[in-house]
Amino acid sequence: MKTLMILLSICGVALPAFGAETCADLLNFKMARLRSTEQIDFCQAFRGKLVLAVNTASNCGYTPQFKGLEALYQKYKDRGLAVVGFPSNDFNQEFDEAEKTAKVCYINYGVTFPMLEKSAVTGANANPFFRKLAEASGQAPQWNFHKYLIGRNGELISAFPSNTTPEQLDAKIGELLSGR
Repeated sequence: MKTLMILLSICGVALPAFGAETCADLLNFKMARLRSTEQIDFCQAFRGKLVLAVNTASNCGYTPQFKGLEALYQKYKDRGLAVVGFPSNDFNQEFDEAEKTAKVCYINYGVTFPMLEKSAVTGANANPFFRKLAEASGQAPQWNFHKYLIGRNGELISAFPSNTTPEQLDAKIGELLSGR
């Protein structure tokens, strides 16, 4: 077996490391944190977790949902929930300055879950993660605070419109984390 592996590597055949887990295509994505140069590698950070991805905006009628998103995160993070915020100005309700966005998230609402740099989430300029989510669900965000729930296997479970509150997702998230 060792000889075969050596021969394959000499021939340029790439082999995955033994024990290495593959990454779901949806999670094959990296993006910088809000107000930072640190990149989050979704495969490393979110593999095996239930992920709630949300496009956010600081000046929207749904902005108070940050409070509920943070409450979900605090309630379930130790059981495997990751909440990830994607600030976007696609609907003209996000600041140009990352500092102002950060103030709304971190100071006004006490967000501790990862917030990423501002990006497009709809149309041809959408970041690759949201393009994949829209393709998988058949639903691109129609407004701020559209939510996507991604299973521990990295597959999309469901998409929820902006008016679905974090509190309305609590029972479903609890069930999914319990394996029911």
